[in-house]
Amino acid sequence: MFLSVRRNVTAGVPAALTALALLTAGCGEQDDNKPASGAGRATSATPHGYVAGAQEAAGQQSRLVLNDPRTGDTRVLDLITEKVHDVPRTRGTAELATDGRFGYFHASGGTRILDAGAWTVDHGDHVHYYRAAIRDAGRLPAATGARVRSDAAVTAVVDENGRAVTYRRAGLEKGRVGSPRPLPGTHAGAVVPYAEHLLTLTGDGKRTSRVEVYDREGRRVASPHARCEEPRGDAVTRRGVVFGCADGALLVSEDDGGFTAAEIPYGADVPAGERASSLRHRAGSDTLASPGGDAAVWVLDVTERTWTRTETGPVVATNTAGEGSALLVLETDGALHGYDIATGKHLAKTKRLLTQVPKTPAADSTGPLIEVDRSRAYVNDPEGKRVYEIDYNDGLRIARTFDLDMKPVLMAETGR
Repeated sequence: MFLSVRRNVTAGVPAALTALALLTAGCGEQDDNKPASGAGRATSATPHGYVAGAQEAAGQQSRLVLNDPRTGDTRVLDLITEKVHDVPRTRGTAELATDGRFGYFHASGGTRILDAGAWTVDHGDHVHYYRAAIRDAGRLPAATGARVRSDAAVTAVVDENGRAVTYRRAGLEKGRVGSPRPLPGTHAGAVVPYAEHLLTLTGDGKRTSRVEVYDREGRRVASPHARCEEPRGDAVTRRGVVFGCADGALLVSEDDGGFTAAEIPYGADVPAGERASSLRHRAGSDTLASPGGDAAVWVLDVTERTWTRTETGPVVATNTAGEGSALLVLETDGALHGYDIATGKHLAKTKRLLTQVPKTPAADSTGPLIEVDRSRAYVNDPEGKRVYEIDYNDGLRIARTFDLDMKPVLMAETGR
């Protein structure tokens, strides 16, 4: 396959970042063919953080999973080595989702699972970064419309009819799906693993749904007094799980084994067409972004429990790294724009990135979108057969341009 990388970098920055990572993490990335630290030699105890078959690295091991639904072309772009991995084709993908490690290709015949071989384990006071071989991990019977959410122990899948099952995460990590465990009830959206439990909204999604908490065995253990009308989107933050609702959002949090739900209303009546349609954010961030109609973006500050509406141009996609970073908006002029989250002031703009702007902006992962990690943002240009890497902390500088041999219509970042 063909990959051309064009850089626009500031001299000295990569070396400084690498040195900082090595100092803070205390270990470096190993060669792909060498075992992880401690593997292959006798030790008296398993090294802290050791994962069989994986290599621990000093920093985040980001990879982009890319797919063209029409041709089925599928690639994994390693953002550390800049190598493109050609993997088996997947045609007819309606949506590509990820839980930070696995890519889920939802199609009419089922959901293919690809282990992208890069992930992060956050222990709160420290973090482990891993890289491993890329491989298929099986298929789920749930097809187009399925919603998949995971944590370190369990993967929950809800089909388009609201039926939910869970799978043991350990099976997927070994390349096999395993046997499903049914979860009772009909679910209006995703079942979200959180705090060693499963959070969900029961109902059909067309009317008011209620919050339910299950243990990992499928037993209902709590039902916080909260309702959500017309559920739309969800996100896991450090403050809890956020569910989007017609009048704003619900924040479900855990404290010492107890679960509570708090409403975060818009603060005014918002027409249906101007409500938040999805919830995008950087993994680990408490700031969420969503298109809010034809020419505006909603930002939800989960910590402050407030919504802010920013008037922009017509929106193709949006995201933000939060924590003082700019609100990123891909607009119909084909350029990426940056806005101050607090004031709505326009801060920066790139050149035109999109070769062709979609006629109908998508609310999910089925078109150009913005993936955000701790230092960079990524924008896919399907018709131009390229992906842009953006330094959002440096005036939206284009740091690298990856020219590909396929159309990256669908994109998801793993390693987070």
